[in-house]
Amino acid sequence: MIDALEQAEAVMAACFETPAWATSERDLVAALDATHRLEQRLAAVKLSLVRELDGRGTATAQGASSTAVWLRDRLRIGVGAARRLVEMAATLDTAPAGIREALSGGTVDLEQVRVIAETVQTVQTAAGAQAADKAVAILVDWAAQFDAALLRKLGTRILDHVAPEVADATAEAALRAQDSRAARDRHVTISEQTDGRLRLAGILDTEAAAAVRAAIDPLTTPSGPDDTRTPGQRRHDALADVCRLALRTGELPENGGDLTQVVVTTSYDGLTRQVGIGALDSGLHLSAEAVRRLACDARILPAVLDGGGQVLDVGRQRRLISGPLRRALVLRDRGCAFPGCDRPPRWCDGHHMRHWADGGDTSLDNAVLLCGHHHRHVHRGDWVVQLGGDGHPEFIPPAWLDPEQLPRRNHYHRRR
Repeated sequence: MIDALEQAEAVMAACFETPAWATSERDLVAALDATHRLEQRLAAVKLSLVRELDGRGTATAQGASSTAVWLRDRLRIGVGAARRLVEMAATLDTAPAGIREALSGGTVDLEQVRVIAETVQTVQTAAGAQAADKAVAILVDWAAQFDAALLRKLGTRILDHVAPEVADATAEAALRAQDSRAARDRHVTISEQTDGRLRLAGILDTEAAAAVRAAIDPLTTPSGPDDTRTPGQRRHDALADVCRLALRTGELPENGGDLTQVVVTTSYDGLTRQVGIGALDSGLHLSAEAVRRLACDARILPAVLDGGGQVLDVGRQRRLISGPLRRALVLRDRGCAFPGCDRPPRWCDGHHMRHWADGGDTSLDNAVLLCGHHHRHVHRGDWVVQLGGDGHPEFIPPAWLDPEQLPRRNHYHRRR
C-alpha cells in the first residue's frame, strides 16, 4: 500500500507543477472533476487506515487518551476534525457495501456518505434490509445531483420510493431521529485568542437554547437612553453577568478539590500601589486596576505573593494537593503536563511524582498536574515523571515506546 501511495503522491506533485494557464478551459473543468473524484477516493483510503489504527489501539498504546487526540497531534488538525475522522471511519466500516463503493469510486463526498448512512439506517429499521438496499441505490444516484443538505431533506421521504406502505407511519420516526441528531451535535467551542479574549461558537439544542434565552434576554435590554452598546455587546455582558451570578450561588461543583472560583495572582506592591499586572490561573494577564476590581468580589480569590512567596511545602501532614499548593501547581503547569495533552487545569488532579504511599511528600517539587486519563495512565504504566533543571515536569517514556527514553514535555500549554 505504501508504495502505491508514494507513487500517487509523486504524480500529484507533478500535476501541481504543471502550469494551469497553458490548459484549455474544457480541460481545466475536466481536471477539477478528476481532482474531486481523487479526493474522495483518498478519503476512503484514509478512513480505512484510521479505522484499522483505532481498532488496534495504537493511540492509547502510545499514551494518547483517544485516537482523535493522537490524530490531532499526528496530522496537526483540530481535535474536532480528528473526532469526525474517527466517527466517519466507524460509520463507513459498518455501512452497506454500496456506500463504501460510491466513496471509493469518487461519486460521493464524506458529508453525503454521512447523510446516506444515517438515512439508510432509518430505512432498514422501518422497512428491512431489502428496502435499505434500494435506498442506497437511490440516494447514491441523488448524490450525483444534490449536495448533502438537500440530500438529507430529500431523504426524509425516501420511504415513499422504497416502501410506500410504511412511509406515513415512519415519518414521525424520522423526525424523532432528527431530534436525536440535534442532541448529538450539540456543542460549544471556546477558543482562546492571542490577547486573552475568548471566541465562543456552537450549536444549542432546543431545550438549552430556551434556557439560555430565558437567562440572558432580561439582561440584554438597554439600560437607558445613554446605553450605546451594540446588541452583540449587550449579549456579551449578559452572559458574563449570568456566570457571575452562578459563581455567587456557591452551588457549583468543586473544581480540583477547591470551590469554583476565579484566581488572580499579583504582587503585594502591585495590589496596593495599583502598578504592574495580575495573572489569572489560566496564565492570562490583567491590569492592576482590573485586579483590584475583581478582588472586591467574594468569589474572586486574590493570591497575593510577597517577595519570598507563600510557603507551599506542606510536608506529609496533608495528602491532598489543594489550596495554595494547587494554585501554585496550576500557575506552573497550566494544565495537564503529560506530553501532547491539552486538558485545562479544571480537568486535572494533583499527582505525587513519588507516591504518597512510598513516602513522597505533598509539595510543589513532588507534584504535577494530570488529567484523569493521564493520571490513570501514569499510575498503571511505566512512565517516570520528574522535574527538569528548570523546575518544570518532564516524562520519561517506557523503553518499549522509546528505547533511548528521551524525556518529553508538554509544549501545548507553553505555546498558549
